[in-house]
Amino acid sequence: MSYNNPFTAETQLKLSPFFERTSKLNESQEWRRWSGYLSATQYELTHDNEYFAIRTKAALLDITPLYKYIIEGPDAQRFLDRLVTRNIKICKVGQVMYTPWCDEDGKQIDDGTVQRLSEKKFRITSAEPNLEWIETNSAGMDLSVSDDSKTTSSLALQGPNSRAILNAVANDSLDSLKFFWMMDTQFGDIPVSISRTGYTGDLGYEIWMNPKDALDVWDLLLKKGKPYGITPTGLQALDIARIEAGLILLDVDYISTRHAIIESRKSSPYELGLGWAVKMKKKDFIGKKALEAEVTRGPEWEFVGIEIEWDPFEKLHREAGLAPGLPCTAWRTSTPLYKGNEQVGYATSGTWSPILKRYIALAHVKAEYAKENTQLDFELKVEHFRKLTPAKVVKTPFFDPERKRSCPA
Repeated sequence: MSYNNPFTAETQLKLSPFFERTSKLNESQEWRRWSGYLSATQYELTHDNEYFAIRTKAALLDITPLYKYIIEGPDAQRFLDRLVTRNIKICKVGQVMYTPWCDEDGKQIDDGTVQRLSEKKFRITSAEPNLEWIETNSAGMDLSVSDDSKTTSSLALQGPNSRAILNAVANDSLDSLKFFWMMDTQFGDIPVSISRTGYTGDLGYEIWMNPKDALDVWDLLLKKGKPYGITPTGLQALDIARIEAGLILLDVDYISTRHAIIESRKSSPYELGLGWAVKMKKKDFIGKKALEAEVTRGPEWEFVGIEIEWDPFEKLHREAGLAPGLPCTAWRTSTPLYKGNEQVGYATSGTWSPILKRYIALAHVKAEYAKENTQLDFELKVEHFRKLTPAKVVKTPFFDPERKRSCPA
């Protein structure tokens, strides 16, 4: 039976090279737009099995919609070191660095990864289009910038069985590939690059390939991964996993300074829990002067984990004659947090964690209320009435297994 594509050129929706497979696997035909691509919300009628594949087996996700840019030339390292907050000078060939980048006011534009492909060649990934920003800031430098978004396709293989599957497929063992490093190998005669990275907070890898090889790679992974429980996985399950991992999401947990229409919507890396990724000892980078001033005075806001306490939460629902109203999927709505009668912050995304059995959220909180174990009140509605229930500030990541970073002995 052939699949009739309902998406004409007039819709301007982009289809991933994997769409020929993902479209047939998507039982619910629920899709979400991601960077102009159709991305599966979930493949099964509920996302539960896909979530547990991330945490107990292996989940296969199409991450082709990521924006990807190649920066190459004698000045590539010097340029990237000025563009982002991380110290690119110490990034070795084959290493990957997660980094934010800012405007001159020290407010965050985007975050992503920098891969050092060779001595003078890098790939930078991002959530939003950044080509114009990169080209503008590289003017006059001896380098070239090219959009790699359509010329490189990518899959994420995440979960405790992901290494075993790749070892069954790749020509080279991945046992010695360290966290945030990458390697070139082949799946038979298909060349691929594999980075030990991901957006789930678990053991996982991302596979980068030529789009012409996309379907062969997908088929090979599903075939070899079947004994290991490989499961095509959509964005609903990914959203739960990334919240458990304490990972921020652009346009949900923060707004790019380029799109914030008022100053209060902008955030610095320090206000997003990314101070560890700002290397102030570097000679210069965009936004350094403003960030130095922020370090001196301290950030006004901090980005923290919140745990909604169970017993009071349950009691509010029982008093209304209801079972506790837990979210069945991750939510992305701004939810006020209070200290006494004063609103001191707001949660940006949250979920019931199936593996931790905790109701958790990520939140912006005024710095003086961001200390671990600070008691706050979380706003919710119970049968149309606004209620407050106790919550506390907790460390992130909520879920941080040792397997994420470790290599086999």
